[in-house]
Amino acid sequence: MKMASNRVCSRSGFWVAFLVLLGSSCSEGQMVPAVFVFGDSLVDVGNNNYLPVSFAKADFPHNGIDFPTHKPTGRFSNGKNAADFIAEKLGLPTSPPYLALIANSSRSNSSSPFLTGVSFASGGAGIFDGTDEKYHQSITLTEQVDYFFAVHENLVQHMGSSGAQKHVAKSPFVIVIGSNDIFGYSGSSNTRKQHTPQQYVNLMASSLKDQLKVPAFLKISLTRSFRNSEFLWQRLHSYDARKFVFAGLGPIGCCPSQRNHNKTATCKEDTNSWARMYNAALLAMLKGLKSELKDISYSYLDTYTVLQNFIRNPSAYGFTEVKAACCGLGTLNAKVACLPISKYCTNRRDHVFWDLYHPTEAADRILIDKVFHGFPQYAYPMDVQQLAAVEA
Repeated sequence: MKMASNRVCSRSGFWVAFLVLLGSSCSEGQMVPAVFVFGDSLVDVGNNNYLPVSFAKADFPHNGIDFPTHKPTGRFSNGKNAADFIAEKLGLPTSPPYLALIANSSRSNSSSPFLTGVSFASGGAGIFDGTDEKYHQSITLTEQVDYFFAVHENLVQHMGSSGAQKHVAKSPFVIVIGSNDIFGYSGSSNTRKQHTPQQYVNLMASSLKDQLKVPAFLKISLTRSFRNSEFLWQRLHSYDARKFVFAGLGPIGCCPSQRNHNKTATCKEDTNSWARMYNAALLAMLKGLKSELKDISYSYLDTYTVLQNFIRNPSAYGFTEVKAACCGLGTLNAKVACLPISKYCTNRRDHVFWDLYHPTEAADRILIDKVFHGFPQYAYPMDVQQLAAVEA
């Protein structure tokens, strides 16, 4: 990861003022002022480390074995994850975990610690706040957005209202979430009785749309099971968010935990079907949303097709193992999670999956290579690099 100081906007007081004057100018090689990340464990870079009670943590071996420090970081990976690679390609350091910045903050700082972005992503989170209602082990999506409001206020304090508005409007909001909602649907017979798969995924997608565009004084009536972050995207939009990166769901029925449901270790096709249904609903929602909110731009990432290509034609991407997890115990290394007592493979580059649910660093690196630029079949209506270049 390139973190050299000449690739990021300086944090000194002089340059904060300079940023305000130039509308968040950035150093050479840096495409955007900042990256704000929301989501689940696929892009969590350590927020859950700071939760007082949570089993959804990755701050222990063998996680992080291939990270530059060779130590666990809170990423559910052997090394870097998708959030790291997106930031790297945009010429920025990885957006640090919000809870880490707060824990280590100093009131005497002359500049904002959030100038190049921040991550609110939390392992276990879902679109619906009730996704983690049983264990309360994650930062809900509502809380993630509330934390962003505090960040926005901090930026206003340091840059002024106009400077903060320009800074945020030029910065992409990366949203990687939804897998846990599908897993929750799969594991809840009550939910499946109440909602057909199509109804459920439509509710997931329509929630995002309604929350982005409805007036703040209105209320959305949702069943108690699906309490979520009311007016989530409307609130982000009202706080100057204009560029969005929405990642579709991958073929999550093919991750080792789901293959273990079948004696033949084949993919769990009902789960994959629901993921595809959600992706179609999300993409349709985004197309409609753009026609209603003219000032937003977005990139939809077809992660399903990219990861499916890894699984169907692994040798083309340098993989030899697409079923088993690298780290774990039992059948497919998926009976027991990646814990210090677990065994792990010697060549992580061969594996698509690191643990029961998450891709390896190698898989994430290739995934972001495909969706970032140069492969229009994997990003709609523009790729991430093109989104970064959109004037805001």
